[in-house]
Amino acid sequence: MRMMAGNLFIILFIGIFTLFFMETTKEMSSAQSLQTVLDDAVELEQITLHSNSLILDRDGNTISDIFSAENRIYLPYNEIPDMFKHAFLAAEDQSFFDHPGFDMTGIARAFIVNIQHQSIEQGGSTITQQLARNLYLTHDQSYERKISELLYSYHIEQVMEKEEILELYLNTVYFSNGVYGIEAASHYYFNKTAHELTLAEIAFLSSVPNNPAHYNPLTNSDATHERKEWILAKMKEQDYISNDDYEEALDKKISLSNFEKSDEYPDYITYVYYELEQLIAKEEGYMQQLKSANNDEARQDIEMKLQERVQHLLASGITVDTALDPNVQSHAVKTINNRLSSTDIQGAVSVIDHEASEIVAMTGGTSYEKFNFHRGYQAYRQPGSAIKPLLVYAPLIDTTKMSSSSLIDAGPIQRGQYEPQNFGGAVYGKVTLEEALKNSYNTAAVRILDMVGIEASFNYLDHFDFQKITSNDHVLPAALGGLSEGVSVHELTQAYTIFATNGIYTSPKAIRGVYDMDGELLYEWPRKETEVWTNDTVNEMRKMLGKVITEGTGRRARFSTSGYLGGKTGTTNDYYDLWFVGSSNRYTTGLWIGNDNPSSLYQQSQNHIHTQLWRDIMAGIH
Repeated sequence: MRMMAGNLFIILFIGIFTLFFMETTKEMSSAQSLQTVLDDAVELEQITLHSNSLILDRDGNTISDIFSAENRIYLPYNEIPDMFKHAFLAAEDQSFFDHPGFDMTGIARAFIVNIQHQSIEQGGSTITQQLARNLYLTHDQSYERKISELLYSYHIEQVMEKEEILELYLNTVYFSNGVYGIEAASHYYFNKTAHELTLAEIAFLSSVPNNPAHYNPLTNSDATHERKEWILAKMKEQDYISNDDYEEALDKKISLSNFEKSDEYPDYITYVYYELEQLIAKEEGYMQQLKSANNDEARQDIEMKLQERVQHLLASGITVDTALDPNVQSHAVKTINNRLSSTDIQGAVSVIDHEASEIVAMTGGTSYEKFNFHRGYQAYRQPGSAIKPLLVYAPLIDTTKMSSSSLIDAGPIQRGQYEPQNFGGAVYGKVTLEEALKNSYNTAAVRILDMVGIEASFNYLDHFDFQKITSNDHVLPAALGGLSEGVSVHELTQAYTIFATNGIYTSPKAIRGVYDMDGELLYEWPRKETEVWTNDTVNEMRKMLGKVITEGTGRRARFSTSGYLGGKTGTTNDYYDLWFVGSSNRYTTGLWIGNDNPSSLYQQSQNHIHTQLWRDIMAGIH
């Protein structure tokens, strides 16, 4: 009795509703339009759909698919294959382009079926009604929801074109297993684009949304195939396909090829996320707000808003184009892991194409997992003598015009309570700058910093990307890498690119550009060139850094090449950190080795592990 009353109510409502909107359109001059009434009664919220984002390598290959709750790849109407449109129109709504949002014939037919079964077996829903349900309403099987659905559907038809409605529907319809829209479904079930699918595959996929649980291809493919045949019959009935097409599609074998989410190169991808946040912060003013924040609470609030902005962008379907070279990245990771993963020692590498000023590879530690602590850019350690070319020797040559053959006093030096010692307590006299650098004499480095002036030398470092060097570091021990917080291996590698670019510094980046779903450029790093040193200074430094590898402390880093090689070792007190940073004709590569909880690497230093690892990495990418 209750079911009968409900059925009678829905018929009565449909009749009244139909008469209401027909009569209203005739009396526009004397009463409010139905559209005005609906504008007040039915609120269509702004539609925000999540869409997958991508991170690409330098060749345009996907290295990371980014999606969370909704796996969706949005397709605009003109990119949706016609056969997908025809399949859904034939199966779900044959009068779509003629009705005002609901189909009276379909509703009546569903009503008769429901009367026969004394339950709500069919809903008679149009594509517009299904869209209204997917975007604004629930999926409750009730007549109250059905009435709301009719109102929303009619309103949608008044404010959207038919093509817009079909586009939204085909991008929001659910295909089971967390997949929304035809493009994501094509990728997920067949590992193809929607345009690459056969007619049989299109009909197969189009079967799922009618009842995603029942027609789930991964758990109930027999039912999916049955509905596929029904859809093909409907498409033939509506003249969307010929009889030959129908017969061929029926015989076509369906082979699922489940999509595996791309998430390669976790070391590099983790850094890309960091750089993306920095890029957005710079371009949208968050960085300036953080600098101007008066307290920690204000700073945390700004950082939270920045994080929300980044997540919003990642959910909008952006593409992040990067400079990653997969071969270089894989080689660097493999080399580090092969040498260190069986030990407690950690290591990190940064590889930069200094001609393009692009980061082509970066590692975060042995056996690195995505989003863990990243030793490439988050570990700040004392650089030891690896800082000398930047802070000591280049400033000296640039300010005095001395050359690599100029003499410097490497004898004992004491300034106040500070009296640096050379390795093994050795004492030297007058030596050339080349000899002092290639053999890493500490007394010479401290004397040079004192000669040039601490402030003058640190002014040069201001041009680079060191984040944690402050005025507290403006002391003589800095000549030997004695910094309060230190530097990351990536920062030091970035700075060393100056020796390969004629004294012009351009901050190397991983991200080439960030694009929206339509391919429009959203963000890119501005290319800013800063002249730090003269070309003459760089030429002298390159000669001396070359001697470090051929005759000095970096001899184990040498490998056979017809081009240039130059670099500098670094060892901190008690052998806690081992460094080598240097360049070839194309790449500048930095390597750090140490323990997360600092402890002596004396034996590893004696075995020249850092210079040999640098050699193995660089030799493998040339």
